[in-house]
Amino acid sequence: MRTQVVIIGSGPSGLLLGQLLHRAGIDTVVLERKSRDYVLSRVRAGVLEQGTVGLIEEAGVGARMRREGLVHDGFEIAFAGERHRVAITELTGGRSVMVYGQTEVTRDLMDGRDASGAPTVYEAEDVALHDFDGPSPRVTWRKDGVTHELVCDAIAGCDGYHGVSRASVPAGAIRTFERVYPFGWLGVLADVPPCAPELIYAAHDRGFALCSMRSTTRSRYYVQCPVDERIEDWSDDRFWDELRSRLGPEAAVAVTTGPSIEKSVAPLRSFVAEPMRFGRLFLAGDAAHIVPPTGAKGLNLAASDVRYLSDALIEHVRDGSEAALDRYSARALARVWKAERFSWWMTTMLHRFPEDEGFTARIKRAELDYLFSSRAALASLAENYVGLPY
Repeated sequence: MRTQVVIIGSGPSGLLLGQLLHRAGIDTVVLERKSRDYVLSRVRAGVLEQGTVGLIEEAGVGARMRREGLVHDGFEIAFAGERHRVAITELTGGRSVMVYGQTEVTRDLMDGRDASGAPTVYEAEDVALHDFDGPSPRVTWRKDGVTHELVCDAIAGCDGYHGVSRASVPAGAIRTFERVYPFGWLGVLADVPPCAPELIYAAHDRGFALCSMRSTTRSRYYVQCPVDERIEDWSDDRFWDELRSRLGPEAAVAVTTGPSIEKSVAPLRSFVAEPMRFGRLFLAGDAAHIVPPTGAKGLNLAASDVRYLSDALIEHVRDGSEAALDRYSARALARVWKAERFSWWMTTMLHRFPEDEGFTARIKRAELDYLFSSRAALASLAENYVGLPY
């Protein structure tokens, strides 16, 4: 069998790439090692940059997002017992973000692919990438005990940090950069109204907290915790008490508690793999980079990769040009590193580290004090939060 592009992974980046290529008349096959239900069960981020919103609309699956997504013109940072608002729309000349869960983005993209008739193979076992250093790469996999093979023009590795795509690259051809943080986020999803109309990021002596939402009736809350924390040790009551202790009295009293419908601990890391192209294999999304979620950049960085890669593949098919493919890695990484910097800065400023005593603690407080005494500093924060241009 043959197709033009094989996409490894049916998360948002793989499905978005597939949808954009399909609308440009390019044949794709998506291979996913997990089941459809498993992919949709993953609870992930929910803050979309305007560029991401535009790409979803360009992919033809933005109708429900526009109906149900929540446009946010700002967010708050709480510290030293007070809440301070970052008016992102005012500070960026009219730009905003949209709160719409990654699970919902994935569902919309799956429905769009189903409607297009483009093939997706779920529960593809033993996926292997071959000959991507030449003009005719191949992908093999097993399904229901039968081995299949696809010859293609390009492979898009959109299968995440633990996927087969990056692991298939020879060790000497790739360089990785990593920072592992000494804490995680304990997250709770609950069908309760949010405690505020916008997100609240809280820096507290007991650790970081975040009040977020997925809709006007579903909230997503986080507290910083040891990375090896056991979920079993956190009852719902203990979580709500800890969250409220870090928010300050005004926000704490507005928290509506309820039974959790999902509870998990997510480790935090910064990670980049360079380059993002190896012959006819192109990495995108978490296969190439991870950011701590503090800056809300993970899904949005995956979308910007897809923007660059889809443009390059469409130009290659249309004109036979290699130029955009040759530029893909450098273009993507330039934006990746800026987002890595922003996410690292937000994480460092708002979280409590083991060494945060004396001088370091005072520096962090001075950073926050300066931020809200300088319009230029706030504008820089807002510009990065809404997303740097492609």
